[in-house]
Amino acid sequence: MLDQNIKAQLKAYLERLESPVELVASLDESDKAIKIKELVTEIAELSDQVTVRLDGQNVRRPSFGIAKAGEEPRVYFAGLPMGHEFTSLILALLQVSGYAPKVSDEILNQIKGLNLKANFDVFVSLTCHNCPDVVQALNLIAIYNPNTTATMIDGSFFQDEVEERKIMAVPMVFQNNQHIGQGRMTLEEIVAKLDTHSVEKEAEKLNAKEAFDVLVVGGGPAGGTSAIYAARKGINTGIVAERFGGQVMDTMDIENFTTVQRTVGPQFTSDMEKHVREYNVDIMNLQRVSQIIGADQTENGLVSVELENGAKLESKSVILSTGARWRELNVPGEKEYRTRGVAYCPHCDGPLFKGKHVAVIGGGNSGVEAAIDLAGIVEHVTLIEFSDHLLADQVLQDKLHSLPNSTVIMSAQTTEVLGDGAQVTGLKYKDRTTEAVHTVELAGIFVQIGLLPNTDFLKNSAVELSKRGEIVINERNETNVKGVFAAGDCTTVPYKQIIIATGEGAKAALSAFDYIIRSGN
Repeated sequence: MLDQNIKAQLKAYLERLESPVELVASLDESDKAIKIKELVTEIAELSDQVTVRLDGQNVRRPSFGIAKAGEEPRVYFAGLPMGHEFTSLILALLQVSGYAPKVSDEILNQIKGLNLKANFDVFVSLTCHNCPDVVQALNLIAIYNPNTTATMIDGSFFQDEVEERKIMAVPMVFQNNQHIGQGRMTLEEIVAKLDTHSVEKEAEKLNAKEAFDVLVVGGGPAGGTSAIYAARKGINTGIVAERFGGQVMDTMDIENFTTVQRTVGPQFTSDMEKHVREYNVDIMNLQRVSQIIGADQTENGLVSVELENGAKLESKSVILSTGARWRELNVPGEKEYRTRGVAYCPHCDGPLFKGKHVAVIGGGNSGVEAAIDLAGIVEHVTLIEFSDHLLADQVLQDKLHSLPNSTVIMSAQTTEVLGDGAQVTGLKYKDRTTEAVHTVELAGIFVQIGLLPNTDFLKNSAVELSKRGEIVINERNETNVKGVFAAGDCTTVPYKQIIIATGEGAKAALSAFDYIIRSGN
């Protein structure tokens, strides 16, 4: 089950166990149960602190739980936690034993104060890079709430349950069998969702903060770089972000960032956050901005940033770096069947469509790459492109055309997502050459048609936006509003690339610092 390299790594981690743990397997007569038994046995052989029981009573079989010796498990794995979930297994072993998690005292005390009595199920795929964060968060909550359990469920292990619950996107989270969320969620987001008083407490804490010198709105590459450059000047710097990392968290392969030959979005974000925190930047995560008021419109000459939770922050200067999001089709059926066949991340949700027919909408690099990836999983993939030619790099086009289970349809406008009320069954598209309308029977649709700037909160503000909704800036990253700068994918700067966003973030911070000096604030 485990190769020698993985065994060596795991053995080293198990030396950190704080107390003995038990692996409690609940088995049946299936081949999958044999694999579960083999895995837990191999783990136990690596440490005398780990023992195995094969008499587990978990209703979901095959599965195994992790418990302190003498206790019943509260953390369960219904499947083989390999791939991206191997880290979840290691952390569960350590944290169940009493090993302290690497979270702030504030969030840990908030978890302990939840006093939950709940059973959490999270459906995952082992190729999903967003799933481990959710699994690890729920495991931690279960560890510190004695009346709570958390179960990771590999969708490929329990295909019947996936079909029964109509699960077509991961991670998908249920609390006491009630759906409470899907998609990437951080520990802080999940705890905030479960803590009914968190909004009021957070607003009170934010209102008490002193004015910043530079306040960055957005935590992607542009925002992170802005914060680093500003903080290095020795001035009071903060970041307020809906999700630190932004869209990069949903990006897999990054191979064009100078000096970094290859990385993945979550790792890039983790490294960026560590870099930002080196400079004592005040990171205010999980916050959405509702309004910006320029320095020339306030009595004290500071830029005012109002948040959706009612809090207000002030700063001598503000850098808007809110990034962009996936563009939607905006056709009938898309919203109704989102997470029920309509998806935006082929890496996360692709394995749920194994052996089925799917479509990818969009013929750029992201669309063609998605089609190539999916072709290795699904029975057949159909790529639908609005233009009369594909826009992706030629090497990607050649690869796609070489695949026997792929079809490319061009000059096609998707007009409707079809479904049976529970899940996607197909789509309609119009041939832009003949005006004929066609129907394609499908189980899944992956939308890859570009980006929209995250600037909706500015539409009623004084900040000038382009026709595409991008923030209009000059060569110094200045907007038309005094004290307000902008950087990255939310601006009119062409070519939306990570490396360009970081450069723009640096420029914006230097311009903001120059503004502070010259304005005498």
